[in-house]
Amino acid sequence: MPLHLIKLSVGAESVRDLEDWIEKKAKERARRKQPPERSHTTRMTPKRVDELLDGGSIYWVIKGEILCREKILGVRPFRDKDGINRCKLVLDPKCVLVEPRPYRAFQGWRYLEPKDAPRDLGKAAPGAAAMPEKLRRELSELGLL
Repeated sequence: MPLHLIKLSVGAESVRDLEDWIEKKAKERARRKQPPERSHTTRMTPKRVDELLDGGSIYWVIKGEILCREKILGVRPFRDKDGINRCKLVLDPKCVLVEPRPYRAFQGWRYLEPKDAPRDLGKAAPGAAAMPEKLRRELSELGLL
């Protein structure tokens, strides 16, 4: 059974901001002739790697709400140039919108059990993904989405 992670997308004001950042990093990698791999570096290495790689995703909290996810494709522990252990989460660069859900701030990442993960927006509210994010947020705050 898959297991997920949840993490704050620090600095992002919207899903579009996160997608723009992913695109910017992809262009930087291409300019440097590096493989077009999308990754996110964390300090801690997850212990439940097999479960994460069994269809798990990283759910992004943006401005106090879980708004999207990226599928986890790999987990690669490494030691940085300063000798500090870190971990690269290899991700599918496609952000999948999810049913908006409030979530409090926290540091690092947390495991997210499948039963607690929000549904993909396309399944939860067909057509909602085509709405502007601001409208989706307002409808969510009103309990209509």
